[in-house]
Formats: sequence, structure tokens, C-alpha cells
Amino acid sequence: QVQLVESGGGLVQAGGSLRLSCAASGRLFSIHDMGWFRQAPGKEREFVAAITRSGGTTYYADSVKGRFTISRDNAKNTVYLQMNNLTPEDTAVYYCAAPDFRRFLSSNSCARQMSYDYWGQGTQVVVSS
Repeated sequence: QVQLVESGGGLVQAGGSLRLSCAASGRLFSIHDMGWFRQAPGKEREFVAAITRSGGTTYYADSVKGRFTISRDNAKNTVYLQMNNLTPEDTAVYYCAAPDFRRFLSSNSCARQMSYDYWGQGTQVVVSS
């Protein structure tokens, strides 16, 4: 069982930056791939980024590529999402998620919500114009 707690959300002006954190419980964090999703008002939850358990491979949605960076610190049981050059279209609740440790994310599966078994409660990001 993995429990995930996001933090770092808030209000920022367009063009600004935020860094989200996701703290995971348990000493087996390092054996889970991790992902970030977001849900804007009135829209479905969508994939943002994912990272493999070693941190060696990352995946990004086209809409955030070049602006967002996912990383992890296995010693701190934490995954991060650095968000730069934010736009109002990035306004959403951001969720951290983890698949079961027996599931390895791929470039196809990382974007599917059903690939993930554990979800955080989310952190709100609002980007003003």
C-alpha cells in the first residue's frame, strides 16, 4: 500500500513557476514508477508526466513538454513536478499517482489512468493571466 500526499500548489501569474511535491509513505517508494495527472474545471483528468522507478526515463504530455520537469528523490520518498512558463491553461488540480510495483510504465501505458493504483488527494494550481 502506498499513500501519496501532494503539496506546492497555489496561485501564480502567467509566466511564473511552481514546484509540486508528492510525498509517499512506505519504505518501498523506490520500486514504484510515478506519474502526475491534472484535472481542469469541467474537463477530464489528463496525463502530465511520468518517471520510472530509477528516474532514468521520463514521459511528458505534449502540452507540457519543454516547460515541465518530473524528477524524484528516492531517499526522500518524493517525486517532484517543476512547472515553468505557466499559462492559464495549466490551471487544474494536480494529482500524484503510482502503479503497483509489479507494473512497469511504458510510453503508452503511462498516460492511462487505469495504469495507476494509488492516487493522492490533489493540489490546486491557479494561473492568472
